[in-house]
Amino acid sequence: MTQHKKVSPFAICVDNSEYPVSLELHKIYYVIPDEDASLDGDLRIIDESGEDYLYPANYFILIELPHDTERMLRDSFSRSIQQVTAQSIGRCADEL
Repeated sequence: MTQHKKVSPFAICVDNSEYPVSLELHKIYYVIPDEDASLDGDLRIIDESGEDYLYPANYFILIELPHDTERMLRDSFSRSIQQVTAQSIGRCADEL
């Protein structure tokens, strides 16, 4: 049986040299599990656009957080993603 290493759902950006608009240094980002990306040395990150993109894993440090802190951050990220989605839908409706 193959064991999969659990990836921390959060990472801190330590290098944004190639993506200064999309990533902020020292900011905590939500990591979406993506086994194929990790095999290629990447992480799937929800960036400043509110969308998920692949970035080099060495641009981040994965962090372990206390359970309560992790839950609160997950809830916060979920609300942020919902807000970005609602704004995008509103813009698309305005364009119609």
